[in-house]
Order: sequence, then C-alpha cells, then structure tokens
Amino acid sequence: MPETIQIQNHHTEISDKVDRLSIIDSLFLLTERFPEQVIFSTSFSYEDQVITDLILTNNIPVSIFTLDTGRLFAETYSVWNSTNEKYATKIKAFYPDNSLLEVYINDKGPNAFYESIDNRKDCCFIRKVEPLKRALAGNAVWITGLRAEHSPERKDLHLTEWDDNNKIIKYNPLLHWNNEEVKEYINKNNVPYNILHDKGFVSIGCAPCTRAIKPGEDFRAGRWWWENAENKECGLHVHN
Repeated sequence: MPETIQIQNHHTEISDKVDRLSIIDSLFLLTERFPEQVIFSTSFSYEDQVITDLILTNNIPVSIFTLDTGRLFAETYSVWNSTNEKYATKIKAFYPDNSLLEVYINDKGPNAFYESIDNRKDCCFIRKVEPLKRALAGNAVWITGLRAEHSPERKDLHLTEWDDNNKIIKYNPLLHWNNEEVKEYINKNNVPYNILHDKGFVSIGCAPCTRAIKPGEDFRAGRWWWENAENKECGLHVHN
C-alpha cells in the first residue's frame, strides 16, 4: 500500500511533464522514473501496433504483453507472429485461469455470452479482466492504445490517468491521434497490422464478439452488436 500511495502521488507531477513532451520522451521519462515497472498491453490493433513500433524501434525498456483469450481471430495470431519476427521480440501472453474457465464453460456452455449481459461480462472477466490484473501486478505504469475517437466515454480522458481499480498510472499516448494519423504511421513505417482492418473491422477482439462495421456505424458497433450501446465495455478500462 505505501508503494501504491507513492506511485499515485507522482501522478500529478508526471502528468504535467507528459503533457509537454513527445511520446518517445514521455516513454523514456516514465521508464526512468519507474524502472522495470512500465508495461504495455497490446491487442495488435492499429494503434497498439504504432505504440509497439515506437517502443521497440527506440529500444525503450517497456515490457509488452497481450491477453490471449483463447478465442481470438486467426488473423490476430498472424500479426502477433509477424510482430515478433519483425522486431526480433517475444511478446508475452497471459491466459485465462483454467479453473475459472472450465467452471464457466461446463456450467453455461461455450457461447453463453450471447444469452445475457451478465454472462458476457462474466466471460470478459475470466478471459480478460482477471488475466490483466495478474499482468499489471507489481507495475507502476500501464500504457494503453486508448483514443478519444473510440467512444464518447473516452473523449474526456487525459494523456495520463490514475486507474484506481488497478492502482496504477495509465498512459494513453495516442489519445489525441485520429484514424488517418494512425494509418499514415502504419503505412509510412511498414508496421505489421491486422488485415481484418482492411475488411471493415475497426475494434478487433474475440472472434465470436466482433464483426465488421457498416457504413455510417460508429466505432464500437462491431463489438457485442447484440447489446445496447451503453454496455459496450469489457471491464478492462474502468473510467473513474
């Protein structure tokens, strides 16, 4: 607890500095302030691939991990492999707790998330939230690919936030980037990306819960499309 309070107390000071620095300089600042305690979660989305490229091409000492839910698209595993090969790295994977998943599947069935919001949130908790908590444990800064364009709830976010749920500083380096800027960076720097983006997929998660969006639909329309818009969060990012 004392270490958590210390990290939280540093947040305001760090936030003021990050607001004035470039992304690369901000990343170096965070890793210097919290050595071996800065971690980046990637889902291999457009924006996450930009951040991965910034970290690895500049040799910034940030640990990179992903949450392998067990139900990802084949294309996601492909870009994961391509990323490892391009940057000569090995992105670490965190998996669902086997005992929790077995109880859920045996009790409710493999596709129970279609049946109710509670079932879907339970599935997200087992496959994403609980593994995330294990991944973040012992770290001071969590780097994310959140962007303001993603949803109305994210427009009021700041570059750095205190995540009280996980007791960690969140840094959202691409918060103010738009879609065109992200795609331009990907193309200019020859960064591997998920080819589902070329097929109308915007927010790419688990295969059973993700579809391509139609013209005129908003960013989150392709996730959990059978639910009301206000429910479209999986619990990874709880806005305080």
